[in-house]
Amino acid sequence: MHILTSRVGEHNAVVISQKNLARLMDAHVNTVKKAVRLLSDDNWIEVRQIGDRGTVNAYLLNDRVVWIGARDGLRYSLFSAQIIISADEQADIEQLGNQKPLRSLPRVGELQTPSGPGLPPPSEPSLPGMETDLPSARHDTNEVK
Repeated sequence: MHILTSRVGEHNAVVISQKNLARLMDAHVNTVKKAVRLLSDDNWIEVRQIGDRGTVNAYLLNDRVVWIGARDGLRYSLFSAQIIISADEQADIEQLGNQKPLRSLPRVGELQTPSGPGLPPPSEPSLPGMETDLPSARHDTNEVK
């Protein structure tokens, strides 16, 4: 649980293979499977399988998965996750670090460029009975000098 919690970051889930989870735990994959089953059975985490082999899972720690209704016949869930992969799990391991840069996505819509002096900040009058109690800047004329 500590390994998963430390990897969640600002998300509610961690996506990691059992192989990499075993590496982080310094344990055997069977130990990982037992630990995950225990955490899941005790409702500490929810496990969602990624793909059809079951060796890569999303481990949800902080809330339930939201299942979205069918769209084009596909029912899906939506959550944010920290994703942890290792180089040796990649089919193109020999090419890692030597790939061509990805293309930049074009910007959609207009960008506003601020210019000029701008407007003063908005102000509203006080609500009746809620006026601020500011100190007076006047001098009392009855004051003895």
